[in-house]
Amino acid sequence: MKYIMLVIWSALLVSTLNYVVSSINNVPLDGPAFTKGLWISLIISALILVLDAVIPSKSPKEVGHQE
Repeated sequence: MKYIMLVIWSALLVSTLNYVVSSINNVPLDGPAFTKGLWISLIISALILVLDAVIPSKSPKEVGHQE
């Protein structure tokens, strides 16, 4: 479920950014620009999943490190 929500939120946020930037630049938000934004959102989702896998979920205190 968290992967589905990650893709949905990524698509919504990138589409919103795509809309705002195209409105500021006075460029029409047509098919190719919209699909390019969706591809970028999938790439961002994949990068977030890779970062989630690389970063440890436990803090150093839980692992056994002392300060």
